[in-house]
Amino acid sequence: MLEFGLIIMSYFVYILECSDGTFYTGYTTDLKRRLGEHNSSDLGAKYTRGRRPVILKYSKDFETLSETLKYENYLKTLSREEKKTLVYKS
Repeated sequence: MLEFGLIIMSYFVYILECSDGTFYTGYTTDLKRRLGEHNSSDLGAKYTRGRRPVILKYSKDFETLSETLKYENYLKTLSREEKKTLVYKS
């Protein structure tokens, strides 16, 4: 995003569904790149490497890293059923 000559960073919190049906939650500044890393690179999380392919099921963008990390932490406290409700509601 470009605004008045300044680059404004966007952050994304995301939930992936792994091939074994489990969920993985993370954050990034580049959702497309990070999804590719999870699916085909050693840069993907160790958790997702053995559970490929992964599918992006949910994402939300934020303007600050602080907001992003707080929301990621919140999502990680949700039960599997609460995550399923969020993912399939979106």
